[in-house]
Amino acid sequence: MTGKPNSHRIRILVVDDHFVVRMGLVASIGTEDDMVVVAEAGDCHQALEQYRRHHPDVVIMDLRMPEADGVATTRLLGRETPPPRVIIFSSFGGDENIRRALEAGAHAYVIKSSPHAELIAAIRSVHAGKFFLPPALAADLAQHMSRPGLSNDELEVLQLIVEGKSNKEIADVLRVSEITVKRRVGNILQKLAVNDRTQAATAAIQRGIVQFT
Repeated sequence: MTGKPNSHRIRILVVDDHFVVRMGLVASIGTEDDMVVVAEAGDCHQALEQYRRHHPDVVIMDLRMPEADGVATTRLLGRETPPPRVIIFSSFGGDENIRRALEAGAHAYVIKSSPHAELIAAIRSVHAGKFFLPPALAADLAQHMSRPGLSNDELEVLQLIVEGKSNKEIADVLRVSEITVKRRVGNILQKLAVNDRTQAATAAIQRGIVQFT
């Protein structure tokens, strides 16, 4: 065996529901002589099980998984002793996704399409006790932090807009008047700084404000 002994390497747990993604991460991390993948998991339950068995230094966590997503799983891992340092590794950016991940206890957020070096830098940073957010994601997060947030009522309306429902259909679902829906839609457009419902739906998906599959 070449490189450092396992006891001196950064020990990593990879959590992703796609086998091919996990294999790719194992292979790419394996090229670094100061890191080793000690376990893999495909869902929240396996992640908790493998963490308790191996107690890795760093967990690389997919954002969207069945049953419990990466944010929920990160929150559960944060209750472990000691809690791990988590990197959210996702195909999706969006300031709301990033904000939720950091609030749940993640130490870094990296996009899957990023260069290999960015993930490796994130691993070393969080292992050293630092937070890591690529400049483009940090800028996106900062850009939206000053804007007023959506109320729960407005989030309900926005979710239904994303699902393609008209104002009348939204009113029927929520059991409110169309006038109320129109008022909430107007508030949504203003807060998201967009001009129409289509732009609102696009922004909601891109920023991770609502989920759409």
